Amino acid sequence: MNAVGMSIVIPLLPFLIGQYLPKQQVVVGMSALLSVFAACTFIAAPILGALSDRYGRRNILIISLLGSVIGYVLFGIGGSLWVLFVGRIIDGLTAGNISTLFAIISDSTTPEERTKWFGYMGAVMGIGLLTGPVLGGLLGAIDLSLPFFMTAGIISLSVVAVYFWLPESLPSGKRTKQLNVDSFNFFSHLKDFWEIKWLLITGILFYAGLEIFQFNFTIFLKDIFKWGPAYIGSILTVAGACEIISRSLLLPLLLKHFSESIVGVIGLIMLATGLAFIVISIFISSLIIITLAVICILAGEGLFDPTYNSQLSQSVDESNQGKLQGVNQSLQSCTRVLIPLGAATIYYSSPFLLYTIATLIIIFSIIIHEKSFSHRRNR
Repeated sequence: MNAVGMSIVIPLLPFLIGQYLPKQQVVVGMSALLSVFAACTFIAAPILGALSDRYGRRNILIISLLGSVIGYVLFGIGGSLWVLFVGRIIDGLTAGNISTLFAIISDSTTPEERTKWFGYMGAVMGIGLLTGPVLGGLLGAIDLSLPFFMTAGIISLSVVAVYFWLPESLPSGKRTKQLNVDSFNFFSHLKDFWEIKWLLITGILFYAGLEIFQFNFTIFLKDIFKWGPAYIGSILTVAGACEIISRSLLLPLLLKHFSESIVGVIGLIMLATGLAFIVISIFISSLIIITLAVICILAGEGLFDPTYNSQLSQSVDESNQGKLQGVNQSLQSCTRVLIPLGAATIYYSSPFLLYTIATLIIIFSIIIHEKSFSHRRNR
């Protein structure tokens, strides 16, 4: 439901913002809305994570979902640009949905099963991301405000489901006993997890390389391949299918034969290979090459992301899962604020340079991942 709600709305943002800004300023307005949301998430995620360690996952998840409902209702009401910003700020300051769900998985599974369940969670979200844009397009054709109200309704159903059917995953005996000022400080949380700094750095590099692809790929296809919406939509459907298959089928299969660390490295190698294929496609315009790029990138993401989250969750006890997932979500938010700004500048100078940098970032993450594995093995 969360993924369906998000994917209904995102494709419609340019049209909504276009009601309040001149055509040439729509991209700026959209970037500002996305950056404000990411900045608010950076601030709020560690706080919500610490609160979930103290008061339980279920309560924080309900608060996060209610914040999203309010944010999307404000989008539907609209009327002026500042109302949209207020909606994104409220949604961002309560954005603990994903980190809390991941903490619930950590509470509810054994370390041996955790990676598989992180993969299933990602696959389910992938299904939501595939179906959301179709629903949003149909509703938006009727009335541009309707998809936002529909999203608020869908997430309201999630609130009802959590309240009545989701059991609390963190028993009171395993919760953090007290909170202080440092409990809400992102940098204090980073200090608490200094032991796993190399693993976190691996994650930052992974999210940075992936964010370059996610932010820029549709623009790249439009500019370099001269594709229209139909072709781009088709390749994104392939991307969604690859992610679902890699997380739900390929990941469990590989885990039967290899360790989490090895599967994670395989994912990073596939991601780097896919980015390298995009570099090649700049010089050799080929549907086969760009399709291989998408398959490698999304399959690689589907293999690394669950193993990374599992390794993170196994590095701390139950009372700190929320705090750790909050830090992880904050780090992702940092890349979503900074990477689009830098990537846009580099891309308009040289697409070749941008995707070469993305490839090198992932190669560097493989090196850091191995350093992280060696460090944890020697502890």
